[in-house]
This record gives sequence, structure tokens and C-alpha cells, in this order.
Amino acid sequence: MRAAAASITSSFASAFLFPPRRNFVSFDSFSPAAIRCSRGRRTIMCSPSSSSSTDEVKKQQQPWLIVGLGNPGKKYQGTRHNVGFELVDTIAEAEGISMSSVSFKALFGKGLIGNVPVILAKPQTFMNSSGESVGPIVSYYKIPLKQVLVVFDDLDLPFAKLRLLPKGGHGGHNGMKSIINHLKGSRDFPRLRIGIGRPPGKMDPVNYVLRPFNKQEQAELDFTFGHGLEAVRMLVQEGFDKSATLVNTSKSMEQLH
Repeated sequence: MRAAAASITSSFASAFLFPPRRNFVSFDSFSPAAIRCSRGRRTIMCSPSSSSSTDEVKKQQQPWLIVGLGNPGKKYQGTRHNVGFELVDTIAEAEGISMSSVSFKALFGKGLIGNVPVILAKPQTFMNSSGESVGPIVSYYKIPLKQVLVVFDDLDLPFAKLRLLPKGGHGGHNGMKSIINHLKGSRDFPRLRIGIGRPPGKMDPVNYVLRPFNKQEQAELDFTFGHGLEAVRMLVQEGFDKSATLVNTSKSMEQLH
């Protein structure tokens, strides 16, 4: 299982300068008042910081679900259609969350971002059936849709550009279409779109989204994934509005040069 997990970890995620937070590895309950943390061979009970109010703790008792969309298998690693997987890998590595288990037809991990419990998932159903994984996770953990973030590629956004929206349609994206169908038609969940740009010339979009990135594109994506990590941290800890302001007003690496 460890070897399999290692092979899954993205080359993009491992290149980041965000070291994993090794102190919290796992927990047995989503209640921040009784989180079981493992440090080495010792198990201790962790409590929320003293600055947290009762209302904040109540809000945090239900986890966030962060889903990255993509296709499983080595054939699809490092392709445009898998940038959702790549960002989830980045989050997992930065926050020290293991993604080695398989649940609900997804590579699956539980952990904390700051004081907030999160579930990370990478559906292994293939893109067009992503809802078969996401729907059951949401139902089982009774996660409010406003706390379900789906990360996916977008042909209509400039390459390496991020866009965070509170809700919306599927925009022709088959993975999003499947998720909406399995959430009983509801579109009221946030989504983080990662721009992959339009295909050059008359290239078929189906072929384009399965193309790997060149060196320059990988460098730009590293920058974008780092920015996406900070946006997700802000989203779960400080709320949608602050995170959306950060994401939607930011410039890509290319624009900064």
C-alpha cells in the first residue's frame, strides 16, 4: 500500500516548498474538541485553540470535503485533465494528510487544515463518473454542500489561472455534470477552476486535455498550485469571501513577469 501511495504522489506536489506538517497525521473524530492525534508512537488528545469561540467550534464539527477531479492511472498523470488531482496532492503533502486509503471509490484522506477537519478525495471512477464517488461521501458524512469544494480543469480559463465560485452549472465539464447529478441536481457548492487554456489551432479538445505539460507550463502550474493551497487554507479557516478575493484578483506567474 505504501509503494502504491508513493507512486500516486504527483511530481508537481513533491516539488513544492511547503513542507508537510508532520505533527498531526490522523484523527478518529471530526469533533475538534476530541481529536485524536498521533505523534510518533504516542497518542494524545488535541483540543481547539483557546481563542476559538463555541460557535466556531460548532461550525467546525462538520468537515470540509475537498475533491480533486481527474482520471486514475499512470497514463493520465501530469495531463491537463488531472490538475484537480494535482492540487489535492499538493494540499495533502503540505498538511501531512495521507492519501493511501481507498474509500467511496476514491483515494481518500482525513486530516486538519489549521483547526478545521477536512476530507480529501480523488475519485478513481474516471472523470465522467466522479459523482459516483462524491455523492456517497457527502451523504455518509452529512456534509453541507457549502462545505464541498470541487477542484477541476477549465478550458475556458487562461492557462494556470484560478477562479473560485460559490456555485454554478457544469459548464460542459463531464465530471462536474456527474457530481451535480449525484447531488440530486444541486449546483449550490463551491468550485475552484484551474485554467488549462484552449487547444491550439483545430486540435480536438478531447486530445488536448490528455496532453502532458512542457517544462515552462509545469513551472507556471507549480506557482498556481502553491497559490491554490493558500486559497484552500483561507477558504476553510476564514470563509469563502476572503478566499475568493485572494483567488479572483490574483495574477498568474506569467502576468507577474
